[in-house]
Amino acid sequence: MFLSLRRGFCYDRTVSVKQATAPVFGPRGETMKRRLVLGIGNILMKDEGVGVHVVEALQGMPLPEDVEVADGGTFGTGLIDLIADREHLIVIDAVHADEAPGTVLRFAADEYAAQPPAVISLHEVGILETLRMARQLDCAPGKMTVFGIVPEEVSPGLELTEKIAGVVPKVIDLVIGELNETEK
Repeated sequence: MFLSLRRGFCYDRTVSVKQATAPVFGPRGETMKRRLVLGIGNILMKDEGVGVHVVEALQGMPLPEDVEVADGGTFGTGLIDLIADREHLIVIDAVHADEAPGTVLRFAADEYAAQPPAVISLHEVGILETLRMARQLDCAPGKMTVFGIVPEEVSPGLELTEKIAGVVPKVIDLVIGELNETEK
């Protein structure tokens, strides 16, 4: 399911997820789920699209009812409303790092925020900048976890390299483990 991301920044909301277990309503009055798994990346650039490939695989799996899975593509600041006021945001993305291709890194929000944006994000406006904007607008998620995958090849092409495709099941297991841990 691809979500329309054309919304106003941090729409007027009546209840914050951080306040209680009361429902949170989106810009059109729809009930938003507490937790969001967001895949980011450009599927036209091979391994750069790994986050999107992971969430596509997750969309066909049974997940807790309070979890939404979304393809964030390369929308940057257009994701603010999608992440606004979530109790837990889990992001899957390709990341620059001095690690071997296929390495999966886990960052908590504060660890991720401590990194210079140019070192992490493969996008012009990455999730870090989007999260910073959401904080300034007072609608940042309560908790954020990032699973970053070091790409092997970022060049035109629709398929992941064999090495990165082989890491997708591991990332799925890590995301499900994170969801199970935060469900407690």
